This record gives sequence, C-alpha cells and structure tokens, in this order.
Amino acid sequence: MNIAVLGGTGPAGRALAARLASVGYEVVIGSRSKERALEVRDELVAKWPGRSLSIDGADNELAAEADVVVVATPWDAAAVTARSVGRQLEGKVVISMANALARVGHEFQPLVPPRGSVAASVQAAVPQAKVAAAFHHLPARELAALDHPIDSDVLICSDHPEATDTTAKLVRRIGASLRPLDAGELSNAAPIEAFAAVLLQLNARYRTRVAIKLTGIVDAR
Repeated sequence: MNIAVLGGTGPAGRALAARLASVGYEVVIGSRSKERALEVRDELVAKWPGRSLSIDGADNELAAEADVVVVATPWDAAAVTARSVGRQLEGKVVISMANALARVGHEFQPLVPPRGSVAASVQAAVPQAKVAAAFHHLPARELAALDHPIDSDVLICSDHPEATDTTAKLVRRIGASLRPLDAGELSNAAPIEAFAAVLLQLNARYRTRVAIKLTGIVDAR
C-alpha cells in the first residue's frame, strides 16, 4: 500500500509521512509545489540515513493517485485541496487530520468550520471518497521523533466502515503503543477536532506534549 500525505510539507504532515515510511509504507509527500515536496523529502531522508525511508515528493494531483490519501494541510485549505484532486480520490479512503483552531491572546480556541468540522467539509468536497477523521491529537514533534514510541489513543470517526478499518490498521502498524478507537460517525469529528485546543493549552501551561489515553476500554485492538 502506498500513502500520500497532501500538505506533507507542514510540521504535522511531514511528521506523519516520516512515521509511516519508518514502518514500511511507501509514502508520497504532496504539495502545491513539486519542488517543495521534493525538498522536504530530501530533508527527511537525510535526517534518518539509517532507516531507508521510502518517501517521494510530487504535486498534489500526482500524489493523490496513491492508494490512501491523508489531508494534512492547514484546516482552511483542506476541503479546497481535496476538491482540487476529487477525481483521484473517488472511491478511496481519505484521512482528514486537521484541527480548526486559532490563537487568541495566550489561549487556543476552536473554530467552527463549514459543516461543523474539517473532516465533514472534506467529505462534502469529495462525496465519492470515504473520509475518516483521525490523528488529531498526536503532537507533531512526537510523531517526528522516529526513535521514540508514541503512547496514545487515536480516535477515528467515519461514515464508512472501510475507512475506519483502514485507518485503524495504519495506527496499529505505526506502533504498538498506539491504540485505534472507533469513535463513531463523522459527525463526532467536531468535538474531537475542537478538543485539540485543550491539549495545546495544556502543552503551553505545563511545557509538555500531552496525548490522549482513555481508560475502561478492553480489547480495543
């Protein structure tokens, strides 16, 4: 399976791309600029010379030919980017990981995007795709630290069982300390995305990188 990360030149996108490649996936970093995508590819490969990361770079249109596509752009570009490659995304699993947030003074506050969540906006932009919302609460810095496991739950929501299952398989393969949890239909993406503001606020206050770990769920894997 090969995976494209559209918006893969940003902190979250490049971190996820490196993590996916580190566990054996073939990854394509997508960007509006092919040159920028290749530049980031080169930076990641050079940073981890002993890992033989299978990463390529391409413009978004070519990258979206991949089997699974992750939309990791800034939140206000997610639906537009997905729509621009709508033909390539038909019938595919598309993972939306953006959070609609704004910094107001010293605090992070959630925004309400069209249709209530970024993921729902992406699904509306590409109705023939199978959109899942996931990876919202994994700190980019922790994702990018390939020598260290990430201990966290990953909440997944989608209206398509195939998208939920495919995303869960990616999460399990990324690391044994990550646990995928089926959080229901795509309508639940709104509070999941908004909760990222709380986590960022905790990070700022306690100078750490917090992650979500839920108790009371047995045999979720």
